[in-house]
Amino acid sequence: MPNLNQNQTFLDRIGIPANLAWGYFGVLIFMMGDGLELAWISPFLVDEGLSVQQAAFLTTSYGVTIAIAAWLSGVLVEAFGPRKTMTTGLVLYLIGHILFVGLAIPNLHYELMIPTYALRGFGYPLFAYAFLVWITYRTPQCQLGTAVGWFWFVFTGGLSVLGAYYSSWAIKAIGHIPTMWSAVLWVCVGAFFAIIVNRDKFKLEAKNSADNKLKELVNGITILKREPKVAIAGIVRIINQASQYAFPLFLPIYLADQGIQTTVWLNIWGTIFISNIAFNLIFGYVGDKFGWRNTVMWFGAVGCGVFTLMMFYVPQVFTGNIFLIGLIGMLWGACLAGFVPLSALTPSLVGDGDKGAAMSILNLGAGLCVFVGPALVALFYDLIGTQGLMWLLAGLYFAGAIMTMFLKLPEQEVEIEEKDRARSVV
Repeated sequence: MPNLNQNQTFLDRIGIPANLAWGYFGVLIFMMGDGLELAWISPFLVDEGLSVQQAAFLTTSYGVTIAIAAWLSGVLVEAFGPRKTMTTGLVLYLIGHILFVGLAIPNLHYELMIPTYALRGFGYPLFAYAFLVWITYRTPQCQLGTAVGWFWFVFTGGLSVLGAYYSSWAIKAIGHIPTMWSAVLWVCVGAFFAIIVNRDKFKLEAKNSADNKLKELVNGITILKREPKVAIAGIVRIINQASQYAFPLFLPIYLADQGIQTTVWLNIWGTIFISNIAFNLIFGYVGDKFGWRNTVMWFGAVGCGVFTLMMFYVPQVFTGNIFLIGLIGMLWGACLAGFVPLSALTPSLVGDGDKGAAMSILNLGAGLCVFVGPALVALFYDLIGTQGLMWLLAGLYFAGAIMTMFLKLPEQEVEIEEKDRARSVV
C-alpha cells in the first residue's frame, strides 16, 4: 500500500490517489455513456406504447444482472485482476447495448428488450465497481474515505449529471435512438483511459490457480455468515440508492401532473446530482473526521428519509414551482451522498484477506438497489400509488439508520468492551 507522506502530488493532497487518476477520469466518461438514458428511458417507452409496469419490469430485469455483476466484481478482481474484470464489463455492455438499441427498440420487441437490456446490465458494475475495489487496495486507510468520495463523485457525475445534461441536449438535436447509439463512443473512450492510459500496478497474491480463484468466489458468499456486519452493510447499501432507481419510473409522471414536463425534469434531475457529486466529496471528508458510521446514519439515512417525503409534498403545496422543487431535490441528493463513507467503512470491518469479499457484498447491494427500486414500483405502484411509494422509500431510509448503528469498527468494539469491563470493576 502506498505511503501517503512520500512523493505527494496535488491530487494526493485533495484525496485522489495520483497513481489512479486516469482511472477516475475513465470512470467518469464511461458512466456518462452508460447512464445517458437512465432518467428518460421509462417515459420514452411509455410514450411508445409500454405500460408503466412493463417499463418498471424491464428496468428490474436490468437490475438483476447489475446485482449479479456487482457481487462478482470484488471477487473477480482478486481472482483475475481489475483490468481483465473491467474489460469483461466493457465487452458485455457493448454486446447488450447494440442488440437492445439496434434490434429490440426499433420494433418495440418487448420479449427481446428484456434479455438484451439485462445483458447490458453486466457492464458497468464489472467496470466501475472493479475500479472501486482497486481504490480500496491502493489507498491508505487515513485517505480512504476521501478517495472513495472522489470515486462516487466521478461515478455519479457521469451517470446522473453529464448523462442527463447531455441527453437533454442530444434528444432535441438528434433524437432518442441516435442519442442511445452515441453511448458506444463514450463508454469506449472511458474504457481507454481507465484500462490503458491508467498504468497503476495491481499485484495479485498467489491466486492464479483454479482452486484459489474458486475459493475467492466462495468467499464472496461465506463472508455473510462469518461477518454479519458485512451483511448489514450490504442491506444499507441497497436502501441507499433504491429511490434513485425508483424515482425515474414514476416521479416524472407525477411531476407532469404538477405542471413540470419531462425535459424540465431532466434538468432538475441533473441539478439534483450536481449537488450529490459535490457532497460526495464533502461527506467523504466529513466521514474521515466525524466518523464513517455517524455520517452514514445521520446525514445519509435520516436525511434521505426526510427529503424523500418532501419530494412528494412540496410539489403539491407549491404547484409548478421549479426552483423550490429543485432545491428540495438538491437537498435529497446531498443526503444521498451521506452514504459515501460506507465504501470505506465496510472493508474496514474485516481483515485484509476479506476486503475483496466485503466489497463484493457492498457492490452487490449497489447492484440490488437497481433491482429493488424498480421492483418496488412494479409491485406497489397500482396498490399504493405515488404517495404510498414515497412513504415506503422513506421508511426504508429510517430503517437503514437503525441498522447502521450496528456497524462498529473492530477497534470501536474493543473500546466499548474495555469501558464495560472498567464499569463492572468499579
